[in-house]
Amino acid sequence: MAKYKTEPLKLWKKAKELRLDFYNDYANAHEKGGLRWAGGAWTFDALPAGLGDDVYPLTSEPYGASCAFDQKFSSRCLKATESYGYAHDLCSYMRNYWGSILINEYAFGGPFPKPDFIFQDQICCSHTKWYQGVSDLEKGIPLYSVDVAAGACEPFGELTDAKINYVAGQLLDGIEWLEKVTKRTFDDEKFINACWNDFRSTSTWGKIAELNMSVPAPLDEKTMYALYVLATLQKSSQWCADFYDELYDEVKDRVDRGIAAVENEQVRFMSDSQPPWSFLNIFRYLENKYGIVSIGSLYTFGLEGMMDYNREKDTFTARPVPDVKLSDRESACYELAKWHLHKPMYQGFYHCNYKSEMMACIARNWKVDGIMVHYNRGCEGTALGIAENRLYLLDQGFPVLSFEGNMGDAGEFDEKATLDRFDIFVESLGIKPISS
Repeated sequence: MAKYKTEPLKLWKKAKELRLDFYNDYANAHEKGGLRWAGGAWTFDALPAGLGDDVYPLTSEPYGASCAFDQKFSSRCLKATESYGYAHDLCSYMRNYWGSILINEYAFGGPFPKPDFIFQDQICCSHTKWYQGVSDLEKGIPLYSVDVAAGACEPFGELTDAKINYVAGQLLDGIEWLEKVTKRTFDDEKFINACWNDFRSTSTWGKIAELNMSVPAPLDEKTMYALYVLATLQKSSQWCADFYDELYDEVKDRVDRGIAAVENEQVRFMSDSQPPWSFLNIFRYLENKYGIVSIGSLYTFGLEGMMDYNREKDTFTARPVPDVKLSDRESACYELAKWHLHKPMYQGFYHCNYKSEMMACIARNWKVDGIMVHYNRGCEGTALGIAENRLYLLDQGFPVLSFEGNMGDAGEFDEKATLDRFDIFVESLGIKPISS
């Protein structure tokens, strides 16, 4: 008999439709007289929004994950990339993306749609080089990249005006560059509106993450992957901000009514970074066999969600939308830079202990019984310091399961061995299968 009541997420269908519309809009942009641009999930996508409502992006990491989800398609992409001469140990998202260009196939049908320009940012070592490769493969697409490695923010470091202005100045230069390469006039009002959508989307996703503190958890992490991804596509869009407002209301209602993501929730786990996208069934395996719900992770919450970590209070909470006035492009660029320099996932690029502290805080506040740590060979950035993360969490008293894999290369993940490892770990915690 089920321990909790459960029901499908009402907005699930809409989330899938929005995602597909995004990829179709990019592919069909030229037919509508619009522009296509490419950049990463962390790109300041509010800036290209200032060029008009007919400017459509393709963000790199979620596209690479979409390629990886289709094992056969991904295999052809990865083989094409290696045959071209790129090293096997590079970012697997990047290899899937490059391979999609090389075989000239779009993961959503038809030939790969070439972007008109590239607008990127740089904190991971691969970010700008990724698009230098794209520019080269596509015979010289104009490329602009913003360096956001300005230093850690509170509570790990001081967020000074110098750091903010370092990024904001590059954004202002980027506006001039956008006008030059597109021959369009930049609309400050559209840009400012996109900034507010960005603030609203990322703050609201943080509030949704907070709701998963509830027992039972209203969302499971596998479902959250299909929801957080919308902000990685276009967080500055009206459709994304509005959808997250709707989603927050639905998830809050689930909490109020005690609706569970996993009807037999008896154990709560959390993960750490990108999963092996071809093998998301590992989450269903834990749910169905043991009643284990994965409540999320620093990655799922903080990749796009804007959160504040308070060391003294040991809290990890949604950052409120800034109470400021954006009167012109200068003030908008300043506040946008300031907002994003607080991004939780940026901080792990400065020191592994910063990620460790935030993970332990989440584990305590979200009432976690065990932690899954993915030794992800596909991402140099999120896997940075992962062994140190594991040791820190063990020292904090949390049981930790480590497993090896690759977020975007199915050939580097052993599903059977991983599930066996899960069984051994779960049994060591004294957790019995639901049916026993």
